[in-house]
Amino acid sequence: MKKGLSILMLLLTAQVGWAQAPAAAPAKLPALKPGEAVATFAGGCFWAMEEGFDQLKGVRDVISGYSGGNTKNPTYEEVGTDQTGHAESVQVYYDPKVISYRELLDAFFAGHDPTTLNRQGPDVGRDYRSVAFYRTPAEKAEIEAAIRRTNESNHYAGKVVTEVAPFQVFYPAENYHQNYCKLHPDQPYIQRVSLPKVEKLRKAMKGKLKSTVY
Repeated sequence: MKKGLSILMLLLTAQVGWAQAPAAAPAKLPALKPGEAVATFAGGCFWAMEEGFDQLKGVRDVISGYSGGNTKNPTYEEVGTDQTGHAESVQVYYDPKVISYRELLDAFFAGHDPTTLNRQGPDVGRDYRSVAFYRTPAEKAEIEAAIRRTNESNHYAGKVVTEVAPFQVFYPAENYHQNYCKLHPDQPYIQRVSLPKVEKLRKAMKGKLKSTVY
């Protein structure tokens, strides 16, 4: 079951055509600032993942996109066919002096169910699989340690099935996907699926949240 096309996308497609719609163009990746680090995760629909990470202190920006596959410059429609190998992902730009990679992993494992294979709630397919991408051996070790902690906590009934994969490339999603939770708080999917996941992350990360509340 897929989230389907947003009303905005449908209107843009009907009025000006997919290729010409400004909102259908991919977002631009922000430049990495001095002292910043970047991390990439996939945990189901990127709308909730983006919003959850964006609420953490030390996180400057979060971009929704696609990672883990082979297709170059994929579109949302292509990723939704489950043929590109990509998963809906988020790229997190953060200050490691304020929030550590370990704490980002804590938020990641709290903000989705890492025990359901190729599925998050109503969303089914490898494009919704759970993946933690590492850039260094140290990050790989941190991910593996976080998986052990999560399994040993017995917080979930099942065992973690999150993939631990080397980072290769991240393609930003179309503009209309960025900040989707903030822009569409009353959308039924956001209300039923996304916001409960954001709230799970918030509860797990008390003391690490920005002062502004979504």
